[in-house]
Amino acid sequence: MKHYDNIIIGFGKAGKTLAATLASHHEEVLIIEKDAMMYGGTCINVACLPTKNLILNAQKGVSFDQAFEAKNKMTSKLRNKNYHKVADQETATVLNADAEFVDDKTIKVTDDSGEEMLTADRIFINTGSTPIMPSIEGLSESKHVFASREMLDQSKQTQNLAILGSGPIGLEFASMYAQFGSNVTVLAHDAQLLRRVEPEAAEMATTDLEEDGIKFAFNSVLSSVEDTDDGVKLTYQQGDETKVIAADALLVATGRQPNVADLHLENTHIKQGKRGEIVVDNKLQTSVETIWALGDVNGGPQFTYVSLDDWRILNNQFYGDQTRTLDNRPVYPTTTFLKPALASVGLTEAQATEKGLNFIVKSMAAAGVPKAQVIGDPRGMYKAILDAKDHTILGMTIYAEEAYETINLITTAMSHHISADELRDQIYSHPTMTEALNDLFA
Repeated sequence: MKHYDNIIIGFGKAGKTLAATLASHHEEVLIIEKDAMMYGGTCINVACLPTKNLILNAQKGVSFDQAFEAKNKMTSKLRNKNYHKVADQETATVLNADAEFVDDKTIKVTDDSGEEMLTADRIFINTGSTPIMPSIEGLSESKHVFASREMLDQSKQTQNLAILGSGPIGLEFASMYAQFGSNVTVLAHDAQLLRRVEPEAAEMATTDLEEDGIKFAFNSVLSSVEDTDDGVKLTYQQGDETKVIAADALLVATGRQPNVADLHLENTHIKQGKRGEIVVDNKLQTSVETIWALGDVNGGPQFTYVSLDDWRILNNQFYGDQTRTLDNRPVYPTTTFLKPALASVGLTEAQATEKGLNFIVKSMAAAGVPKAQVIGDPRGMYKAILDAKDHTILGMTIYAEEAYETINLITTAMSHHISADELRDQIYSHPTMTEALNDLFA
């Protein structure tokens, strides 16, 4: 039985960064990844980066075939780079194998050469998340039903695409395919989109998506899926009505769940939550003191940049002053890459009201920003929630071009308690979307 100082299961953002860090401190580390096409994790291979590459190329008017080729070239390059960042370290080893727990201290790995038992002083679980596939008649048997990863592998453009789910993943694919010229229908369980953001922005985004050609079936429940000669027939309930639509393919985008099924955690004393997530303390340690869980698998926010912050916490605990924990994680933004993008951070007006805070609201139309006119898409708005006394920012929503960049400045201001007045009086380069802050906070 071979023993290592550290074993990391999963080559995701947090795991691969931790592996490189441990190796840089001359610690022996084995990182196990069962899929050689997933070096670097979900983000660079089948999520954030390939989807954003396709989205931006679609918005530029690039053909689907060219965009698909560019996406594959980019992911291949990044995957190779991520592999060598770890594998080239003197004390690091990358193993392609399936991994499962035998007990709290022992891992069984299985590859083409057979099985082997391994132990380690410290074990880190970084297996990410996996799509939720609902139990719907005919869905699992269909040859035309895909999750996001499989949809990204479709080299031929789907001309008539149905999407189950109206969360960020579903809406980004809907916007992307509509920009490529496909007919898109979204089956949305709720009565409206984007319920967690400012309602004004959600209403604008819905109108714009519809104007871009996307059809929405609100308050709908998919009841059955049936393959046809050239696609799929979808039967769904909308109120008291039973409706049927035909599509070339169905993308299921109903959320993601912790990827733990193959780990056999029942052989350990690792506690799990209601959704299967691995329960951790504020230092990411599981109920077994020699095992930690990082990234989506621990039930935290499912963003690659949050996974990276999980690494920061462990890096600080192992090699720093041990002050970083989940309890003092900085505020972070979220972005849904529509056209234009929708980004937010902190509280909405409704949340600030619910908390009983004394606040003021600042808002303006994106059309008032010169750069929006330069880009040619003046749709959208800015809305900020400010503390009424000192004008520090409590929250902000941006539905506008380049919102994903401007929101980072707002996030930094919030983290360092910089007031809106200071952002108002800054001199920004021109023309930029960030200039909106001069007028928004005036």
